[in-house]
Amino acid sequence: MKRPACNPAEHSHHRRAFLQSTLGGTALTASGLGGVLMGRSAIADQIKGNRRQVLNVFLHGGVSQLETWDPKPNTDTGGPFRAIPTSVPGTHICELLPHTAKQMHRLSLVRSLNTHNSDHARGVVEMTTGHKRIPGTDYPHLGAVAAKALTPDAFTLPGHILVRQTAGKRNVESEHHKAAWLGARYASMAIYDAKPPKIGDEKALAPDADQSRNAFRQRVNERFARGRRTADTEAYNFSFEQAQGLVEQRDVFDITKESKADQARYGTSQFGTHCLLARRLLENGIPYVQVNHADYDTHHENFNFHIEQLGEFDLPFATLISDLADRGLLDHTLICVMSEFGRTPKVNVRYGRDHWGTAWSVAFGGCGIQPGAVVGKTNANGTEVTDRQVDHGNVFNTILEAVGVDPGGEFDIGGRQFPIADPSKSSISELLV
Repeated sequence: MKRPACNPAEHSHHRRAFLQSTLGGTALTASGLGGVLMGRSAIADQIKGNRRQVLNVFLHGGVSQLETWDPKPNTDTGGPFRAIPTSVPGTHICELLPHTAKQMHRLSLVRSLNTHNSDHARGVVEMTTGHKRIPGTDYPHLGAVAAKALTPDAFTLPGHILVRQTAGKRNVESEHHKAAWLGARYASMAIYDAKPPKIGDEKALAPDADQSRNAFRQRVNERFARGRRTADTEAYNFSFEQAQGLVEQRDVFDITKESKADQARYGTSQFGTHCLLARRLLENGIPYVQVNHADYDTHHENFNFHIEQLGEFDLPFATLISDLADRGLLDHTLICVMSEFGRTPKVNVRYGRDHWGTAWSVAFGGCGIQPGAVVGKTNANGTEVTDRQVDHGNVFNTILEAVGVDPGGEFDIGGRQFPIADPSKSSISELLV
């Protein structure tokens, strides 16, 4: 089914994934790594310790709250779908999410977002930075903040990974995963279509030639840095060290290493493979993983498109939640399912719902979150928030506090103090354990 588009300008963004492009053009081998690499047993020990991680599932385009978390059946705005009971007595969600309904005792809902926004790019930026979008001002993406705050010093894998669809498909690009003043080290590494990143051919150079080349590069870098050391040169050097680690640990990104049974459980859809990859990344200690699922911009045929999109989303997502719980990962992994905004309660003449930031929902779960909670509510037909109104800043602060990061704290960057989150915002206290 071909989807009618918004104004093309709303979806036109530059593509930049600093670490991916750097690593993709570097032919390195695993020789001469010395003490750079961190053993898998050490990673496992850290995961069992006081580790905290974030999984953010971003439903790009603006998923409808009425067809997901806050259904309004039998009203003038409710649409054709029923509300079904969940594993939490008294909590109902849309019938398009039957598998997720069985996992709601591990999740919680916030049904009272008012972000005063109906623009795609602005919504993505505000939901993932916790700040109002100001022209000419960049704030660090949630993934960069999480990577900075949660990545252990000895950890050699990237701390901020974006799993998304093939470049060129309609989606908000990894351009928005900026690290801003935190530095390029904390920008995202993008993985497309669950394919391992291209980190060089280990057969391209003989081990001794590769070792000599890297030794020469290090000498030149050290000489250059003696008089010109900057955050950019530090990030550049770090990217080479990280590339060396990735060569040794490339299997972390390879879902073909998972059992055939697990691959079958997650299904053959692209989103299913992305969810399985997310599980694998979290098992290997990645501090922040974001999985994108696109095409929720339903100005036309809203109900048909949500049948398709949520049909693809529901089972893999529910399987992922169940697996994280069964493997003990949910205890230290914060989960959020968000979008840039919701969709209008009023159905338009094309049987679609338009952009709507006035009254919509997000889902949480895992580490630091009260399971089975429902915070806030909207009126009978979903046109306004009637209890506990919150916004993007409250969501951002809640995510950080749930994983043990003080949103009122500061990062020291080159001797300057930068707030971790918007100091004018508070967390959603009812949601936190």
